[in-house]
Amino acid sequence: MIYAFIEKHKNDFGIAMMCKVLMVSKSGYYDWRKKQIQPLSEKEVRDTEIAHQIHRSYARSFGTYGSPRIAQDLASLGYVCSQKKIANMMRNLGLSAIIPKTVQRTTDSNHHQFIYPNLVKRQFQVKDKNKVWVADITYIRTLEGWVYLASIMDLYSRKIVGWAIADHMEETLVDQALKHALAVRKPEKGLVHHSDRGAQYCATSYTRTLKEHGIKISMSRKGNPYDNACIESFHATIKKEWIYRHRFESKIEARKSVESYIVNFYNERRRHSTIGYLSPNQFERNQQEPVCQNAS
Repeated sequence: MIYAFIEKHKNDFGIAMMCKVLMVSKSGYYDWRKKQIQPLSEKEVRDTEIAHQIHRSYARSFGTYGSPRIAQDLASLGYVCSQKKIANMMRNLGLSAIIPKTVQRTTDSNHHQFIYPNLVKRQFQVKDKNKVWVADITYIRTLEGWVYLASIMDLYSRKIVGWAIADHMEETLVDQALKHALAVRKPEKGLVHHSDRGAQYCATSYTRTLKEHGIKISMSRKGNPYDNACIESFHATIKKEWIYRHRFESKIEARKSVESYIVNFYNERRRHSTIGYLSPNQFERNQQEPVCQNAS
């Protein structure tokens, strides 16, 4: 399949370069070529094109996409293939999505501050933006020591609307993430902010800011991590797709790299299964497009 693609495009890119990029040997290609008697059929040509697009989609996702998201990428380019076919082709091409690692908990709920009731109750499907935000903290290792990422997600589009990175997990970390989200989204009163019972989210300064903006406070039940599953899923995703694949020399490098992932990949390009395999930004743009009506 790969050799057929090289044969078709040998005059466009050069055999040596394509063999290097596609990680096959030139001798293997020439051996295959000698065995070819009949010209490629239309199906074989199409399959080689699909294989190329699979490689392209896989590479653009930094090796994180499995067959469902790659199928959506190909469909957007006009290649209608079943997910099963793409899964089989990926297996033959030696491509597979990255397996997530175990995520360490960062919540410290051993405090005496007021705990707010759970208003979300695992109702994660939201019909409009700035109705429910979810927040959490995770950790990032660098050669200079640990840094921590506080993130806020809008459940409507799964977009990360606020974040902050620091070398501590104090109240100012989550304060910065919240102020970022408030400045960008400017939500109306009535928004629900959901988090776990961590001391940072129960802190007086944090809850005061929420109340000043007319935001309702919601917290997970004790011992129920699935009450905040969406933002925890994001942190698991960014770890398996980005953080675990990089060696950060410094805390500044980690901050810049993670911010680039959020802005340029996760929010803008990464397809999300719960919003029709669109990226968060594309999903929000689609909802904002005016509906054209025929003139009467």
